[in-house]
Amino acid sequence: MALAAAFEKYTLRFRFDAGTSRGVLRLRDTYFLKIWDGQKPEFKGVGEAGPLPGLSPDYAVVEQELKRLCDQLPDYEVPTTNKSVNDLLDLVPSTAPSVRFALELALKDLINGGRGLLYQGPFTNGTYTVPINGLVWMGSFQFMKDQVDQKIKDGYRCIKVKIGAIDFDKECGLLKYIRETYGTRISIRADANGAFGKGDVFKKLERLAEFSLHSLEQPVKPGQIDLMKGLCTFQSVPIALDEELIGHNSLPEQQAILDSISPRFIVLKPTLVGGLAATERWIRLAEERGIGWWITSALESNVGLNGLAQFTAGFSPSLPQGLGTGLLFHNNTASKLSIRNGRLHYHP
Repeated sequence: MALAAAFEKYTLRFRFDAGTSRGVLRLRDTYFLKIWDGQKPEFKGVGEAGPLPGLSPDYAVVEQELKRLCDQLPDYEVPTTNKSVNDLLDLVPSTAPSVRFALELALKDLINGGRGLLYQGPFTNGTYTVPINGLVWMGSFQFMKDQVDQKIKDGYRCIKVKIGAIDFDKECGLLKYIRETYGTRISIRADANGAFGKGDVFKKLERLAEFSLHSLEQPVKPGQIDLMKGLCTFQSVPIALDEELIGHNSLPEQQAILDSISPRFIVLKPTLVGGLAATERWIRLAEERGIGWWITSALESNVGLNGLAQFTAGFSPSLPQGLGTGLLFHNNTASKLSIRNGRLHYHP
């Protein structure tokens, strides 16, 4: 019962111009990895490798790594346990995190019958739902304000606002609007994606402190350990590490990052940090140090979101997670996920 595998490229089309501090997104390429028992091709496990330009270590080599993986897999038997799945992850180098993520999803799907059911439990039974934040995309003040109003109307109690690309005063104006209109019943997360500089970041934190933020993700570009450590001592604005975690794959590296910076939170994107098992290790290290965490998608299709949602639900998180249902795209794949009142539901 040897394995067989293939992959295909798929281009997702955004429903709107998705503004970030790195530019506007209109198209997004991703790759579907399909794995099956060579003698039973009708049952396929499907995973997704969706590296992001400028962020993912494997963005330039994803097709090469997927081809190499597909060439190797026929030398191995179909795994039957989670342990044997984890053993096969070593076929992909840690420098190709999105491919490791795709391999994990596809294998877990395969050993559970190729039905998109990776983890069985209260979430996939329809008896538990995952709290999530409502993401506000960058754009004009009115565009962002309209998104905020709609998210809160839809039942979200945690709003995540991307900042750092338009005028900072206008972004602060939006945060002020949320606080004055909706009060403290709404939790606000801000995400700068490393947009602030060493010369102005403390001044901007002082301004952001006026809005009682839940957290500020990655205020400066990664790699500035001493600066980030200093920012984390600014108690009025809790700091969350995001891009700072990418590329630190060994246990000593991960321990050093958390111990030296001591953030209040970490934000985990399995596509960028090396998959589900790698994410679980980050969670364990964070919890040992009293650091909060949440899991966030990275513009995956519904294939990746489905796996992320099931994996995340297994932790029964109390903090809102950064997951969605793939409504960003015109041509997404089918999904059993939906959102009601700021919570992610799975429909068996």
